[in-house]
Amino acid sequence: MANQVKISQLLPYLKGSVRGQITKIRYSRSDKRMEPTSIFIPRQESKDLTKKPFLNHNFGVTSKSYYDSQKLVASALFNRIRKIDINTCQEKDIAPFYVCDLGELKRLAVKLRKCLPRIHPFYAVKCNNDSRLLRAIADLGFGFDCASKEEIDQIISENISPSRIIYANPCKSIPHLRHAKDVRVALTTVDNLDELVKINKFHPSCGILIRILTDDSSSTCPLSVKFGASLKYAKEMIDACKSLDLDLKGIAFHVGSGCNNFNTFAKAVQDSRELFNYAERQGFKMNILDVGGGFAKFSLEQSSIILRNALDSFFPEAENPELIIISEMGRYFSSSCFTLAANIISKRSDPQKERLYLNDGVYGNLNCILYDHQLVQPKVLTSGGQFKYFDNLGTKENHVNSQKTYSIWGPTCDGLDCIISRIKLPYEVEIGDWLYFENAGAYTSVAATSFNGFKSNFTCIYVNSEY
Repeated sequence: MANQVKISQLLPYLKGSVRGQITKIRYSRSDKRMEPTSIFIPRQESKDLTKKPFLNHNFGVTSKSYYDSQKLVASALFNRIRKIDINTCQEKDIAPFYVCDLGELKRLAVKLRKCLPRIHPFYAVKCNNDSRLLRAIADLGFGFDCASKEEIDQIISENISPSRIIYANPCKSIPHLRHAKDVRVALTTVDNLDELVKINKFHPSCGILIRILTDDSSSTCPLSVKFGASLKYAKEMIDACKSLDLDLKGIAFHVGSGCNNFNTFAKAVQDSRELFNYAERQGFKMNILDVGGGFAKFSLEQSSIILRNALDSFFPEAENPELIIISEMGRYFSSSCFTLAANIISKRSDPQKERLYLNDGVYGNLNCILYDHQLVQPKVLTSGGQFKYFDNLGTKENHVNSQKTYSIWGPTCDGLDCIISRIKLPYEVEIGDWLYFENAGAYTSVAATSFNGFKSNFTCIYVNSEY
């Protein structure tokens, strides 16, 4: 079985200011207000996104930030597991845990500003509702896309103005709609006439965005199967808004979570322009365009070119100076901020393909495999108790390459609880060793369950590579 990890394996990588920063964090345990290996971000005054562009600086991001991030994440992982003795530890000691680098959020904000400077992001809370992440997002000046009473209340509990919330659920329950009125959330999306009648009765002063259909058939998680109005039906809704004297603010669309056909953005923007023109003929002065989500870090450059060109063609800034363009980004901001670590609790040796069993799986933090159709890539954190994180970054030469084939499973008794059916790992692993998953912040912890009695008792360690 795996032995304890030795601290000498990590220290050679920690040089200069980064090493000093980690050392300082490590000894913060005596401060009861601070979690081990965490850095707190000071709160800033909340801002109303509708008044001015959200990004007008680079948040202090530096060129070496990414490398500092890797070292801080490594330190947090290392400090969390290095004293664990698998033979005597308690279950809580080997529980799955996250490391969240809040500095990555700043780098993503800078990247978005460069690619889509006209966009005001409203973070989709459903993607990851970690309270420290939400606070950091608020401090950057973003808005929030909420879909329920609970999400609205969580944002307001952070002392964030309701003017920074869009109730982006086209089909709302009456109690939730009344609650939105009570707490002064004044902007929502709608895609049908029945919802307009409901809003007219229970929240008549609410600003309305009509959500239209898109061709999101190639997206990882298509949404138009459930939401969205055709152009013809949307025009009927515009007429109904006029008849009911409702406050029609604009048009919304969503190209599906994990969009793969970026031309869908262009068609949706074109359709929105047609509806803006129609609404103007009916006497409305709409000033909000919601371009939804579907963005990812790895493809932002490509998708933003198409979206930016479409916006410049159909809504040129010079001709639409009052237009506010918002988005409902979730995955883009949360995914790469989080790294998940899980412990190998059992192993079944086989000459052809060994099976590894982790204390996390598809009913826990890796539910994204089932519900978000993600393909996860486990990496070796320890092998026989030896810390291997930096080897995965290619910073060591001549490391052992076993290329043994494994299948990796979660802890429940369900055969569906398969994390990955076939993978070659570069190192031998034993019971008590650890695997980790990068880009684990989107649609993971937020949907974890306690199926089969395996409760989702995970913790999160926070670092900040842009501190």
